[in-house]
Amino acid sequence: MMNREERIRFWLEASDADASAMHHLHANGDNIWALFIGHIVIEKLLKAYFTKHREGTPPLIHDLSRIAGLAGLELDPERLDILDTITTFNIRARYDDYKHEFALRCTSEFTADMMEKIEGLRVWIKSRL
Repeated sequence: MMNREERIRFWLEASDADASAMHHLHANGDNIWALFIGHIVIEKLLKAYFTKHREGTPPLIHDLSRIAGLAGLELDPERLDILDTITTFNIRARYDDYKHEFALRCTSEFTADMMEKIEGLRVWIKSRL
């Protein structure tokens, strides 16, 4: 059984590995999957934050704002909006009926902009761990 610090390190290392994959996917033009993985990057960091500040296991949900709230992470409206947008990437990349519409939106420029926001959140969340 891992102790709290080991669980936090697990989430952080997994998030860092996924961030690398996100950049690789984007570099290869796989924008939908880059943003899907970007969602996972932030989800894992929020679960690290939850592990540090709460008892028990992080919730088995994918709604980033909800995870942040349950973890006790205070967010300004701008960060909350970004989390809500990133949460949609989980659904839109996963289900075919949303995927076509999402693919049209996921230009290289849009993806780069959202990845910059994901990276900004990564730095901000990590600074609170």
